[in-house]
Amino acid sequence: MNRNTETCMDRIKVVPVGENIDRGELFGGLDKNLKNIERDLGVDIIQRGNDLVLKGARVDEAEAILNEMIDVLSKGEQLDEQKIGYITDLNEQGISYKEETAGQKLSRDIICFTHEGKPLRSKTVGQKRYVEMIRDKDIVFGIGPAGTGKTYIAVAMAVNAFKNKEVQKIILARPAVEAGERLGFLPGDLQEKVDPYLRPLYDALYDVLGRESALRLKEKEVIEVVPLAYMRGRTLDNSFIILDEAQNTTPEQMKMFLTRMGFGSKVVVTGDITQIDLPRGKRSGLIEAKNVLKNVSEIGFCYLKDVDVVRHQLVKKVISAYDSYYRANPPKDDEE
Repeated sequence: MNRNTETCMDRIKVVPVGENIDRGELFGGLDKNLKNIERDLGVDIIQRGNDLVLKGARVDEAEAILNEMIDVLSKGEQLDEQKIGYITDLNEQGISYKEETAGQKLSRDIICFTHEGKPLRSKTVGQKRYVEMIRDKDIVFGIGPAGTGKTYIAVAMAVNAFKNKEVQKIILARPAVEAGERLGFLPGDLQEKVDPYLRPLYDALYDVLGRESALRLKEKEVIEVVPLAYMRGRTLDNSFIILDEAQNTTPEQMKMFLTRMGFGSKVVVTGDITQIDLPRGKRSGLIEAKNVLKNVSEIGFCYLKDVDVVRHQLVKKVISAYDSYYRANPPKDDEE
C-alpha cells in the first residue's frame, strides 16, 4: 500500500471484515479497489488480520465506502468497478448507497436478456426510475449526460416490448444534424450517407438482439432505423418509437416527431442538453419540449445525472471537469 506522510490531521479507524467476505473481490485484483480509495481520499489502508486499518484525514469517508462495499458482498451481490464507482459518487454527495437503493432491487430487476442470454439490469437508482417511467407512461423524456444508458435502456425496453408482443414494430430515429451539407460529399445512396449517424442505434440493437436477428427484423421492416426527416407525414400505431440525440432537433422537428404517435404506441425521447450541435441561433427542440410539456402529467421526464454514468470511471470525471470549467468560464456569445 502507499504510505502517506503523517500529519497532525491524520486519524485512525478500523473497519472489520467478516470472515464470510471474499477478500479477493473486496480488495480487487492486486488490491486495486483499496489503492483507488487510497488515491482518491488520500488515506492509507493496512490489512491486519480480519480488520482494515485506515489512516488519514478522510478516514470517515473511506470507512463509509468500505462498509458499503462489504454490505454489498454480504448480500451475495457482485462488486464490480461500476458499482464501486457508484458507491463512491453517492458518498461524495453525502448519500448512502444502502439507503439510496433500499427496496429498489437493482440486482434483481431484469429489463431483458441479450441474445447471449445475459440479463440486462438497471445499475443505478436513476436508471431504475427511468425504466419504471418507460413502463408506466406512453411518452418519456430521458435527459442526461453521456454514458448514463439513456439510449441503450430505451432500446432494451423496446426489444422487450416487442418480444412480449406489446408492440408490433420498433422505430429508432436520430437527427443527422452533424452531417449538415457534408452529406452530399459522402459516397453511396441517401441511406448509406446517413447510416454513420445512426450507428449508435445499430450498436445497441446488435448488442441486445444479435446482429443477424436485428438485420433480419430490419429486412422485414419490423425494425426501422431512420433519420428523423423520414418520420414526417407518418402515423405510427402499435410501435415503440425512440428519438435519440433529441437535443439536436429544432422545435418544429420535435413537434412533428411527437405527433407521429398512434394508438398502442410508446415514445421515448433521449438527449443531452449540454451537447447541442445545432447551428448558431437555432433553438433546441428538446429544451423547448421540457418547458412546454412539463405540466402534462401523462408525460414523464427522467433526469439522469453524473452519478448514473455507467461507462469508464474517467467519463464521470471528464463530465464533471467540463461542468466545473464552464461554470467558472461561461462561453461568450461569439464562441461556438
